[in-house]
Amino acid sequence: MDTPIYDFLVKYASSAVLRAHMPGHKGKAPVKELEGLYSLDITEIKGADSLFEAEGIIAESERNTAELYSSVASAFSAGGSTLCIQAMLALMKMERRRVIAARNVHRAFLNAAALLGLDVTWIMPEYSGGILSGELSLADVEKVLSASAEPACLYVTSPDYTGKTADISALAELCHRYGARLLVDNAHGAHLAFFEKNLHPIALGADLCCDSAHKMLPALTGAAVLHTSCSEYAPLLKQAMSFFGSTSPSYLIMASLDLCNRYIAECIRGDIAAALPQIVALRESFKGRLVFAEGEPFHITVKAAESGFDGTELAELLRAEGVECEYADSELVVLLMSPFSSDLDFVRLRAALESAVAGASRKSCIRPIITPKLPHMALAIREVAFAPSEEIPVGEAEGRICASVKVPCPPAIPIAASGEVIDSNCIELFRAYGIKTVVVVKK
Repeated sequence: MDTPIYDFLVKYASSAVLRAHMPGHKGKAPVKELEGLYSLDITEIKGADSLFEAEGIIAESERNTAELYSSVASAFSAGGSTLCIQAMLALMKMERRRVIAARNVHRAFLNAAALLGLDVTWIMPEYSGGILSGELSLADVEKVLSASAEPACLYVTSPDYTGKTADISALAELCHRYGARLLVDNAHGAHLAFFEKNLHPIALGADLCCDSAHKMLPALTGAAVLHTSCSEYAPLLKQAMSFFGSTSPSYLIMASLDLCNRYIAECIRGDIAAALPQIVALRESFKGRLVFAEGEPFHITVKAAESGFDGTELAELLRAEGVECEYADSELVVLLMSPFSSDLDFVRLRAALESAVAGASRKSCIRPIITPKLPHMALAIREVAFAPSEEIPVGEAEGRICASVKVPCPPAIPIAASGEVIDSNCIELFRAYGIKTVVVVKK
């Protein structure tokens, strides 16, 4: 597959042209080790196209992406899935749609809701432990959709942080039955389109979804794509993204998306087919010793507490063996592989897990699961997000109104959202996740 952005950068970097334009580094690095990187970093010069008004090499590469994902349109983001989430919600605001969301959203969603002045109707998943993962009940979704007197949209995160996927096909059918749109934060699922059965949200009926290419594909951090299956949204994607995105997006990030297209076209299906048996074998080798969460396979999520271990201790032992995990708390360890992981990566991971399990302390008392409950909403998200606030110890926060969301990133899932009253359940969760202070509305 053609790589028009990357090809342009390489050609320009090798030319003898005097760079009498931005960036100020003029293609030269302050340190020798980064000279190749700096030489490829450009701005919107002649022939380089412009992201939010794309009609040249960027538009060509985006069409390649749309073809690979079978979307009506795909738009590049150099601002991660955060920019895509902002754009999806902006489109819903343009249509005056009521926003309904499963609670396990990333804080980027809440920040976008604050910026856009959106009120959110929450649906609590049926959690199996902590706030990272839960089952979204179709009956609960239908109850909210059927009661809405105005056009609505449903926003879900799938895969979630542990790799668990929602029933996107059923949710899409339900949304469309009630005239609602389905929006999917698919940040952790850019690779799902290339399994033997296409599991990507666009293929399963979602109207809009975002992919963080840098999470599961070989792209630079900040590389993401906004997809739509609706022809009416195709000409509006760039308009919505331009409200929030930089007018100077990184060409290095866009070139990495360009190269991702070539990797997908030429290699990804073979790499997935080769990796899946290794993942199965890895899980089987720890049968009876470790419990793994169900979900898309490249999220290797260890249920540490259920296995009789402390997840934070396992993570430290893995780190000592040269393995850095995606996330860990007392209950879980999330190990994020990708189709781009090599055979040696899986060999090293298995050896490190063996060492960690052998060296970890057994826990006879597993911490009880804390069931999150929806706090009372006292004020609108936007009203409190920009109100005078103060940071106080969690122990002093009961009864106070949450101002801005203070959660660890990853996973950046809200315990109390802006405008909600912090209760004893919130405080218990804050403490469980090691959050010592919270930002509240000033009295």
